[in-house]
Amino acid sequence: MLPTFTGVGRLTGDPELRFTQAGKAVASVALAFNSRKFNKQTNEWEDGDVFYVRGTAWERLAENATETLAKGMEVIVTGELRTERWEKDGQKHERPALLIRSIAPNLAFAVANVSKDAASQQGQGGPRAPQNQQRGQQQRRQGPPPNDDPWAVDNAKGYSDEPPF
Repeated sequence: MLPTFTGVGRLTGDPELRFTQAGKAVASVALAFNSRKFNKQTNEWEDGDVFYVRGTAWERLAENATETLAKGMEVIVTGELRTERWEKDGQKHERPALLIRSIAPNLAFAVANVSKDAASQQGQGGPRAPQNQQRGQQQRRQGPPPNDDPWAVDNAKGYSDEPPF
């Protein structure tokens, strides 16, 4: 089992999107994580060690990350750490890599307009609730609230702006 990693880092380049021969989207995301600390004596920030890692995102996440993120952005990322190994010119090489499961801009330093991607709007891919669960949620939203609903105490409006406590 690979270790799960969650961290706040910075993109050192724009995400690069490409497609496999089978047509699956894959994005390469270069990330840097550092141990920046505030020195109270000098009243300045000091950079400590930096951990550079190449992240890989697949399919819709790859496409969305490429469309949304750019070099220099601070991001929050989660994924599995692994070791990439390869051989070139008879030399064996290895480096850490991150299989990205989620990535987003850090809203402490950015403003985001969130919208569903085209595939979500068309109802393609991704985990979805079973049809009967979706219908149940829609039915609960329709019609007047039940008489015993403590949040729906104003019959004129059909709800209350005040909590029932």
